[in-house]
Order: sequence, then structure tokens, then C-alpha cells
Amino acid sequence: MEPIAQCFTLARKELLLQWRTRARFGSVLVFGVTALLIFSFAVGPDSTALKAHASGYLWLALLLMSTLSLQESARLDVQNGALEALVLLPVDGRALYYAKALVNTITLGTLGTLLVPIVAVLYDASAKEGVGLLVLSVWLGAAALVAPGTLYAVLTSRARAGDVMLPLLLFPLVVPALLGSVKATEVIMLGDPMGRVYSWLGLVIAFDAIYWSLCGLLYPLLLED
Repeated sequence: MEPIAQCFTLARKELLLQWRTRARFGSVLVFGVTALLIFSFAVGPDSTALKAHASGYLWLALLLMSTLSLQESARLDVQNGALEALVLLPVDGRALYYAKALVNTITLGTLGTLLVPIVAVLYDASAKEGVGLLVLSVWLGAAALVAPGTLYAVLTSRARAGDVMLPLLLFPLVVPALLGSVKATEVIMLGDPMGRVYSWLGLVIAFDAIYWSLCGLLYPLLLED
């Protein structure tokens, strides 16, 4: 079977697994909404400050949610030797990575999209440059978090302190993508008379291209250890 066909077959398996454990999806979403509520309480009733920092709070919530989602996804593979069983099959290691990363991106992108209307209500924020562009920035940023996150989640899932190691490894690495995502979302929400949004989105796209390629090459080597 060709690697692309293997990837889609494995992605289908991952989606079915995510559907069967959809209660965890709801738990992560509740965590994100709770984080947004806490941030709004911390700022107080200052509507100007809330609106100005809405994009930062959205991405901070998504960053925290990504660690929970990625850890759970890797744990499902590692438990009961499921990952080892997949490695023994005649399956390309890159297909394993891209299937897992694709489903993780769908999960995190969906979570981020569901947070957008909540941010609009809590922080009185709007998408002045268009809701479609805002959702696109969320999905591109989600893909940036997932690319190295999928690799590190498998790496740390075998460690005793994996829950602590994943954010320690992931957070410093995704700073450029996080900066681009926050800035792109900010100008989409507040207005972009100077056309800066595409420059920031370009930074996120470049990060996606580099790390989706690099991690796809490294993932098979990790499985051999």
C-alpha cells in the first residue's frame, strides 16, 4: 500500500478512536472555556483591555489545551502496546506521523474554532477582517502547535514525568508560531489598515512547512528506539 493510502487509512482509524473517546474532547473544551473565564476575571470589567488582549488569551488557552489533547492522543497509542503493534506492521513510519498529526490538527482546530464565539462574548471581540480569516489563522496556528507536539508527545509518553516534560519541550519551540498566530489574530480582530495580517500568517505557514517536513522525517527514527 502506498504511503499516502496508508496515511488516510491510519487517519480514519485515529478519527474513529477519537470519536469513541469523545468525552475527553468535551473535557478539554471545558478546560479551555474555564481558562478564558479566569483570564477575563483577572482583567476585570475593563472592556478596552479585554478587547485589546483577546487574541493573546485565545492562544494561551489553545496552547494549554494542546498539551492535554496531545498527551491523551499519545497515551491512547502507547497503552496496551498499540503503537508497538503498528510499528510491526508493514507501514511507513511517516504515514503514522502524518495520520496522527492530521487528526490532532483536526481536533485542536475544531476546539479553537469553538472557542472563537466564546471569546467574542467574553471579551467583546469581533473579526473586523472577516470570520473566515480568523478561523484560518486558528487552524494554521493549530497545525503549528501539532507538528512538533505530535513528535514530542510520543517521546514523552514513555517517560515517568511525561506530563511535565511535554510543555517544557514544546512551549519554547513554538514561540515563533505562537507570536505569528497572536499577532495575526489581533489584527484580524482589531482591524488591519496596513495589511499586516498576511505577513504574520506567512510566518505561521513557514513554521508549518518546516516542522511538518522535519518531524515527518524524525518520527520513524523515534519509533526505532
